[in-house]
Amino acid sequence: MNPYFRSPRPPQRKRGDAGAYTDFDATELFCPKCRRAVPVRKRLLLVLPEGDKYEYLCAVCSSTVGTKISRDQKPMTLIV
Repeated sequence: MNPYFRSPRPPQRKRGDAGAYTDFDATELFCPKCRRAVPVRKRLLLVLPEGDKYEYLCAVCSSTVGTKISRDQKPMTLIV
């Protein structure tokens, strides 16, 4: 090891960076009917108090290949 050469330090992460990627959308998923990875369409299925439930549909055969619940960041207020 060369004493005059210092390897670059990895970039330091800030404390606020942990929540930078909180919500992802799938673009391709495996379809058991088509037996391959296919593009998907996202469809709103239910509106729930804890978030919206989405269904992923195969773009080729329209079968369900997955679901996702998108959690709301702010609390929902119900007025009765």
